[in-house]
Amino acid sequence: MIRAGVLTLQGAAPEHALSLRAAMREEGQEGEVVAVRGPDDLEGLDCLVLPGGESTTIAKLLQRSGMMGPIREMAASGTPMMGTCAGCVLMAKQGDDEVKRTGTELLGLMDMRVSRNRFGRQRESFECRLEVEGLDRAFPAVFIRGPVIEECWGRCRPLAYFDGKAVMVRQGSLLALSFHPELSTDKRIHRMLLDMVPRT
Repeated sequence: MIRAGVLTLQGAAPEHALSLRAAMREEGQEGEVVAVRGPDDLEGLDCLVLPGGESTTIAKLLQRSGMMGPIREMAASGTPMMGTCAGCVLMAKQGDDEVKRTGTELLGLMDMRVSRNRFGRQRESFECRLEVEGLDRAFPAVFIRGPVIEECWGRCRPLAYFDGKAVMVRQGSLLALSFHPELSTDKRIHRMLLDMVPRT
């Protein structure tokens, strides 16, 4: 039985919880989805989603709740994680000038440099079909003020591009996405996260 957590401090947490449950049903996998609001909620999780929202706000709430360290420890131990939009920004080791200006503390989990809000304002949101490595057909990706992954190094490698820029990357058991898979009826990316969980 899989125990999946969704960081529930700010942002699109409910949509991710629904998507994870749907992905479990598609996989025929028993499991539960836990709302993560504090360090105690991280105990016993098999995977974790860091949702979209406002990265500076989420970072401050992570600091205040004492979850920065435990999440870093989970990632270091190999716990699968997925960060979408703001979650993608927080997983990066390097941010842009806006990250520096706002004093946003990043989790620093992945060998990448991210630029916030590169796809414009919320009214410029769009959907496109992305070719994603490992998926047998294009994925309907929803971008809402999404970041761009400007550079990858080390073990971090791109899985999808849009307009010549990386918008989905993987590093070991960590996934980071510029877009919002939870806003699609296609659950293959959430299934990809679940498939990283070792089966016992």
